[in-house]
Amino acid sequence: MPPLPPLLMEFSSHQLETAETLIQVGRFLVIFIAARAIAELMVRLQLPTILGELVAGVLIGVSGLHLIVPPGAQAELSAAASGLVATLSDITPEAVRHVYDETFPSLQTVSQLGLFALLFLTGLESELDELVAVGVQAGTVAVTGVVLPFALGTAGLYYLFHVPLIPAVFAGAAMTATSIGITASVFGELKWLKRSEGQIVIGAAVLDDILGIVILAVVVAVVGGGAFSVGPVVKLCLAAVAFVAVALFLSRTAAPAFDWVVDRLKAPGDVAVASFVVLTLCCFAAQAIGLEAALGAFAAGLILSASKHTHDIDAAVKPLVALFATVFFVLIGTGMDLSVLNPFDPANREGLIVAAFLLVASIIGKIAAGWSYVSKEPTNRLVVGLGMMPRGEVGLIFLGLGRQAGILSPSLEAAILLMVIGTTFLAPILLRLVIPSEAGTPGAEAVQPSA
Repeated sequence: MPPLPPLLMEFSSHQLETAETLIQVGRFLVIFIAARAIAELMVRLQLPTILGELVAGVLIGVSGLHLIVPPGAQAELSAAASGLVATLSDITPEAVRHVYDETFPSLQTVSQLGLFALLFLTGLESELDELVAVGVQAGTVAVTGVVLPFALGTAGLYYLFHVPLIPAVFAGAAMTATSIGITASVFGELKWLKRSEGQIVIGAAVLDDILGIVILAVVVAVVGGGAFSVGPVVKLCLAAVAFVAVALFLSRTAAPAFDWVVDRLKAPGDVAVASFVVLTLCCFAAQAIGLEAALGAFAAGLILSASKHTHDIDAAVKPLVALFATVFFVLIGTGMDLSVLNPFDPANREGLIVAAFLLVASIIGKIAAGWSYVSKEPTNRLVVGLGMMPRGEVGLIFLGLGRQAGILSPSLEAAILLMVIGTTFLAPILLRLVIPSEAGTPGAEAVQPSA
């Protein structure tokens, strides 16, 4: 166990354990109460609950009450919250803030588990034959949805706003992301996950993750000052292709073996535990070969989608998604600093102008991708384009990397943040506005074609 910092050495282990428990339990209490309260409001307004979870995060995060503050954010934990824990555990508020920062990674771990569970459920509920059937369309949408925003963002920043090339390329790369977690949640809630539009968007979002990983690897190499080499990029592409191919093969062949094992398990929770073994194994394999673990989570669900225990797996995983995915989406909201929206602060004005350009370009780039594929069947291309729009946690990952590398000016950092916030909040609202007009009418299952 590492030695305690001098700030904590004056307190007993019991006092520190009390403070740690109060902080960890208190964070969950605040997250779930805030998320459920706002989600209930969203349901009554006929808006997706995920939007309520994001709003709840904003309200309790760095832009609101400061009850949940990521350690990297430029904000302090609420004095009232730290004072309450300090009083109950008999330590100083300064020590409370230190314990809070030290224990925050455990909350992020729970959040990550929520993302994995959500993507696993998305893969589980995907019809493999339908996903394969839209593979060409999904590939076209993914490539267009990456190339177009990247080109618009990079060229616009470089030529119109005279941003240096490396920061412009980095901002353009951040615009390529698609948050498969947010997209999957919205489509699942609106009952469009199994429709052709939902399958195209999910497939394209998965490919977006792969392409995003490659772009991220290239940008990191350039930013890090290392010599750019084609070899590692090609290796990464081949690893991604091989991983997806193996997942598709196992989805045809591994389900019977999984069923054989589950049929012989007798202890309670056998289906849930066996499913999470497959989930964690796929996440481990994906991360081990240089891909994102989130891609492995989706692949795990896809592999088990042919299992005869699919209904039981679905029933076992959904409560975990309801709990842990809520933490994931709330934490996205807590890190959003909306003070950069204040136009009366002269320091924000340049960032707001650039942000407006990035937001418009990022929306146009993804919506245009909805018209980039050829389909014999009538599909709602606007729904496909809007489904590709939210940047969410993937955009925030890019932003965090740029912040760590120190290559972004304050105005460009604010602009990228606003682009991420804008697309993350707008996508669920616009999808809810577009889809009900069809879903609420007779014959809703017959997709209305769009030009």
